[in-house]
Amino acid sequence: MAAPGSLDRPYSPTARRVTPPDLQPVLRGQLLHLRPLRGDDFDALFAVAADPLIWEQHPARDRYQPEVFRAFFDEAMASGGALIATDARDGKVIGGSRYHGYNAEQSEIEIGWTFLARAYWGGKYNGEMKELMLRHAFTFVDRVIFLIGSENYRSQRAVEKIGATPAGTRIDGYGRERLAFAITAATFDSASRAIRSRPETQ
Repeated sequence: MAAPGSLDRPYSPTARRVTPPDLQPVLRGQLLHLRPLRGDDFDALFAVAADPLIWEQHPARDRYQPEVFRAFFDEAMASGGALIATDARDGKVIGGSRYHGYNAEQSEIEIGWTFLARAYWGGKYNGEMKELMLRHAFTFVDRVIFLIGSENYRSQRAVEKIGATPAGTRIDGYGRERLAFAITAATFDSASRAIRSRPETQ
């Protein structure tokens, strides 16, 4: 039997929860671990976020500034769905993400506010983070939504790689219109199998 929160954890589409789902789980992959964001994580997470290049295609391009990131961090703490990412090798903080907008009637949730230190860019770490979060989400919803700025081409390509497809536009939590991308459990499972079946390249 797979360990809770592992990449091998099977989908349970029929095991919908009667009680509210856990939006701050502990999830463990081979490359990174995810756990609930804590108040004492600010300094370590800001050390990652203080790189302006992380935010160059993001609507909040000034999030590398201490006062702006403090507001972002406080909001994340209050959200009840924020996760911090650590390197599985040494426990170093490398970024974070968030679940948001759980809708039981529509069986839907959003994943967003994701960022990683540039040393961890390139696909592997972001891909595993998304896979861990998606596999957990698909134990209690049928569809996951990503809201992305129209000029954030990096994030658009990243979600398309894991099988998300354009789903029009939506208004985000700040009242801004954003491109919406959606993915279902079946679509994600097919995309994951295709990615894993590709031969390694140098």
